[in-house]
Amino acid sequence: MTPFDYARPADRTEAVRMGAASDAAYLGGGTNIVDLMRERIARPTRLVDVSGLPGEIVETDGGGLLIGAAVRNTALAEHHIVRERYPVLARAILAGASAQVRNMATVGGNLLQRTRCTYFYDTDGSRCNKREPGSGCDAREGFNRIHAVLGASAACVATHPSDMCVALALLDATVHLDGPNGARTLAFGDLHRLPGDRPDRDTALEAGELVTAVELPPLPLAATSTYRKVRDRASYAFALVSVAAAVEMDADRIADVRIALGGVAHKPWRATRAEAVLRGGPATHQAFLDAAAAEFADAQPLSDNGFKPALASRTLAAVLAELTKGDAA
Repeated sequence: MTPFDYARPADRTEAVRMGAASDAAYLGGGTNIVDLMRERIARPTRLVDVSGLPGEIVETDGGGLLIGAAVRNTALAEHHIVRERYPVLARAILAGASAQVRNMATVGGNLLQRTRCTYFYDTDGSRCNKREPGSGCDAREGFNRIHAVLGASAACVATHPSDMCVALALLDATVHLDGPNGARTLAFGDLHRLPGDRPDRDTALEAGELVTAVELPPLPLAATSTYRKVRDRASYAFALVSVAAAVEMDADRIADVRIALGGVAHKPWRATRAEAVLRGGPATHQAFLDAAAAEFADAQPLSDNGFKPALASRTLAAVLAELTKGDAA
């Protein structure tokens, strides 16, 4: 591990000032950055510990929630308003990692965690454009069972690992930021980048910017929502595919629907094509499969992950049948 300085700022202003220094990194729960430093992927010369900054969950005037970046994942999943109004978020958090990790991990850190691609972590011989731009991508012709089938590029086929972020993509959350150039907000869908030819840039954050909060809009639709994760083992495994969905019914037709997918792309994937197919239509198994087919029409499976579109389609159909009590056959 590269030697580094440790700083614990007294407030957000001091944190941003410290974080603006060259080669500084913010430390929340440390559940990802410490691993990256241990593997010599991340080599900050200063860690700015923001875990002690105020972290609260506050109901907004409009009925939404403002969630401080320092809030622990467990606390967010257990919050009564989250469980009642945004069950998809509570279930997504509880599907991720172990209880011990959730007790340490922060909301802000969860948003910024990096891929778990094996080649990204193999610093002893694997080529990885995300780790070393321009070096190549061994995953494309290697063992790529967990990799992306949507939104990938010739430079990178890694997937985003977060469960929480899939739910936040569905909920149209807003990310609050502060940095050297002042405070700003960013739509959650604009936070994470597709790889293009710069897979080393995971997000749209500017240098030194700090996530200060995540805001959930008032969204009655979200009360009828859920999250389902398909993985190789029951605990502490990242998603092969996952589905977050929320549905509003009007008699036997789908009045409104939101869908986001995990495990299939470089960022949490909002399934807008599937939503368009379903909105206003019947809640039938065939309609669910047609929606999935529309979403995966441009999928580009690799040698080992050709099962993902079919698996995601079946999972989506099962989740929608559960939420609509529609035709599951």
